[in-house]
Amino acid sequence: MASHWILGPGAIGRLLAHSLSPLAATTLIGRRALPERQALTTPEGELRAQFLNILTVAQLASETHEPPAFLHITTKAMAAEAALEGIANAIPSSTPLVLWQNGFLAQPRITQTWPGPVLCATTTDGAYLSGDDSVVHAGRGHTFVGDLNNQHDELAEALAQTLTQAGLAATQVADIRQRLWQKLAVNAAINPLVALHGVRNGELRGEAYAGRVIAVVKEVAAIMLAEGITPPNIGQGEEAWLALVWQVVENTANNKASMLQDVEARRPTERGAILGPLIESAQRHGLACEELRGLDDELATLEESFNR
Repeated sequence: MASHWILGPGAIGRLLAHSLSPLAATTLIGRRALPERQALTTPEGELRAQFLNILTVAQLASETHEPPAFLHITTKAMAAEAALEGIANAIPSSTPLVLWQNGFLAQPRITQTWPGPVLCATTTDGAYLSGDDSVVHAGRGHTFVGDLNNQHDELAEALAQTLTQAGLAATQVADIRQRLWQKLAVNAAINPLVALHGVRNGELRGEAYAGRVIAVVKEVAAIMLAEGITPPNIGQGEEAWLALVWQVVENTANNKASMLQDVEARRPTERGAILGPLIESAQRHGLACEELRGLDDELATLEESFNR
């Protein structure tokens, strides 16, 4: 079984480590030391604990390690390129990367600059941290794997099979760009609002928030049309996008979105990776984006307050 390094011990990083460790040599890499005994709470409420192989970036730089078959980068979007640069000397430039970032910021940049294969993964699995030694798998979803230039189908298929075997249902796809933009659309309608109001995903269905969700989706649907992104589930226009958002809200009702986790920890959010590409696209196509701009401004103001 191929070996895996996971760069970024956040919620998705630790979920991957828990899932892959029983099957393959897996190393979780972060900037600071973490307890090797890590706990996972399953969507069914079962508590599991196992010892994970955990290294710091500094340890990686000072020791010699057999390079991995896959390097998964599970940092926040705005940190992905710097994180990769920080360990690039420890791996061959031919090493396949797997990018798990939200939004559509890091993926095209790293695909253009990394000499080896670059796969992109987008997942609807929900997870959040509950301490330095614990992660909650809040909801089962599905992961799609592919590359932006459709050059690495076999590699993506092999990874999808491994993830599925590890308990994270996955499929290799040729349209990962479409999938990433679809995930971007969903994240834009959910993450900023739950982060700003401190609520779980499922609460967006309530009267206090549903109207704004609909208003955001209206703008997003127009942007998707301009970008040539097909509406999900063989649907039509705005209704299809709204149906997808409500479906994800229902499936992840108890999930604490990553952007909400960032706000609670008083750290920068991924607004640039999620809202940024949509606002830029709207400007390029001459489309309205008042709701998206409003969310971005509100998040920027909130982030500024963290430093006071």
